Amino acid sequence: MTARTAPPATRPLHGPAFSSYPAADVTWLLKDLSDVHLEAPTEEREEAVQSGGAHYAESLPVEYQPSAAYQQLFHTALDASATRLATAVGTVAETLLRERGPHLVLASLARAGTPVGVLIRRWLAHAHGLDVPHYTVSIVRGRGIDQVALRHLAAHHRAADVVFVDGWTGKGAITRELEQALAGTGFDPELAVLADPGGCVRTYGTRDDFLIPSACLNSTVSGLVSRTVLRADLTGPDEFHGAKFYRELAGADVSRHFVDTVAAAFPAVADAVAAETARLAAVDRTPTWEGWAAVERISAEYGIDSVNLVKPGVGETTRVLLRRVPWRILARRGAGPDLDHVRLLAEQRGVPVEETDDLPYTCVGLIHPRYTRGATGADGTAVHT
Repeated sequence: MTARTAPPATRPLHGPAFSSYPAADVTWLLKDLSDVHLEAPTEEREEAVQSGGAHYAESLPVEYQPSAAYQQLFHTALDASATRLATAVGTVAETLLRERGPHLVLASLARAGTPVGVLIRRWLAHAHGLDVPHYTVSIVRGRGIDQVALRHLAAHHRAADVVFVDGWTGKGAITRELEQALAGTGFDPELAVLADPGGCVRTYGTRDDFLIPSACLNSTVSGLVSRTVLRADLTGPDEFHGAKFYRELAGADVSRHFVDTVAAAFPAVADAVAAETARLAAVDRTPTWEGWAAVERISAEYGIDSVNLVKPGVGETTRVLLRRVPWRILARRGAGPDLDHVRLLAEQRGVPVEETDDLPYTCVGLIHPRYTRGATGADGTAVHT
């Protein structure tokens, strides 16, 4: 079935009709649900998810509207990290080019992967004059990857050329989900990320747990697109997973500013990228899964019965504070500006930040276990005090 004869819900989407990115930056393999009310209050949504009454992909959190102080933290973090980010982007892009060849097709995992895919595409154009296709596809923990999107990719490209891209790894849950979802499909399940603090992948820009400023915000740094939605009454078996385009937030949008700022640093990091790419080519990059082991230890130590409630790394901790019901934040003692935004969000939400010396990540966010499905505490929580 060609794109011209495909039903509307399986036609790819582009900006500016869907998202604030230019059409050339990314093709969204998603169904537009912009006119559907899907947002639910955070506490209500958390209770429904943890009680087993709903899956997290069936609704959307209310979009966090950052204060002026928080927005300033984003801009400060972006200015401070642009060179580091550009180096990580270039390192991932050059590693992919060396190992996978010039016929790359980028498939970002919605939505944290999208800004990274845009940047990798821009690096390849800047450094090699390549015009690489870039798509965004949905993957849902516990439900797998969008099979309709996979069929679209397979119909238009060689499966072996498709590279799946994300922003960072936490404990590696999505890495494992992707591997399971792609088994037997012909697609390479190896994930490429900017930061791999969990030691979950082979293709990364760094294994340091540092702040990627796009983790600070939600849709306003991701083309004004929501998290993806998978619900039987909204997305049929022959339709892409869904998402919303928040046009009304255009005044707060920094999506293009983020990628333009990082891309502006590309010329200055060419030598650093070449050196780091050569270094990584010579070392053993086999995943260690150190992060998953740490999460299991933390789960046991804090009496939490599900590793899904432990979100390690700066990016995942930020998500906990923006979209879930946080319980407490564990921070590596002495962590500097990378955690300024975490401390501000924690203060705003009344969440304690505990400093510790025994942490392989810069920080870890613990989701409140009040509603856990397997609660064992006498008060209905999974915390033993």
